[in-house]
Amino acid sequence: MEDKIRLQKYMAQCGVASRRHAEELIKAGRVKVNGSIITEMGTLVSEQDRVEVDGKLIKKEKKLIYIMLNKPSGYVSTVSDPEGRKTVLDLIDGVNERIYPVGRLDYDTTGLIILTNDGDFAFESTHPGHETKKTYMAEVLGMPSNRALQSLRSGIMLDGKLTAPARVEVVDIKPKSTVLKIIIHEGRNRQVKRMCEAVNHPVLRLKRTAVGRLTLGDLKPGEWRYLSLREVKQIRGKKNG
Repeated sequence: MEDKIRLQKYMAQCGVASRRHAEELIKAGRVKVNGSIITEMGTLVSEQDRVEVDGKLIKKEKKLIYIMLNKPSGYVSTVSDPEGRKTVLDLIDGVNERIYPVGRLDYDTTGLIILTNDGDFAFESTHPGHETKKTYMAEVLGMPSNRALQSLRSGIMLDGKLTAPARVEVVDIKPKSTVLKIIIHEGRNRQVKRMCEAVNHPVLRLKRTAVGRLTLGDLKPGEWRYLSLREVKQIRGKKNG
């Protein structure tokens, strides 16, 4: 008997989207199984079922791809954009497999982002329980006081919930701004920017320099490379960094 798995996991294994985004596609009624629109999360499927997303048949990817990109400003970190803006996929040439970004960086945020067609990898590396650390260089307006820095370190109330403790250190002091190194392991929407806004030091520039032990190295903005198997295993491991 063919093993069945949840529809959203199957979609992720097919390289359509991360498991979380796959759930959004299902809820929106954009997924069919054997000709019927599915909107329930508990649906189980196998490779014998006909699964369509937006009318296109999907199949499991045979070759797993892991790419690190140094994202420049002016690109959205999604597969497509309804506003017609350039996406991170526009920077990737010569890859035939359908890949998508793991997590998101804002339009004007630069730095390290991973693209893959491995849904399980995407889920594991973004799940809060795995505590994958992300390192950012944030240039903020003004010079944060010791009290403001301590607030960032101990936790900021966002959406009614305190952020997890962060590592924050001053890297450079400029005439009108300060560069902070901020390490977090959560992935809330615009988290670093909102944390800095909460202590009245808005972010002027933001760059992600590392995910776990993986760093940009000498990768220039707009450049990308494949990850090694060792690097993939490092990211999948719990409590990286």
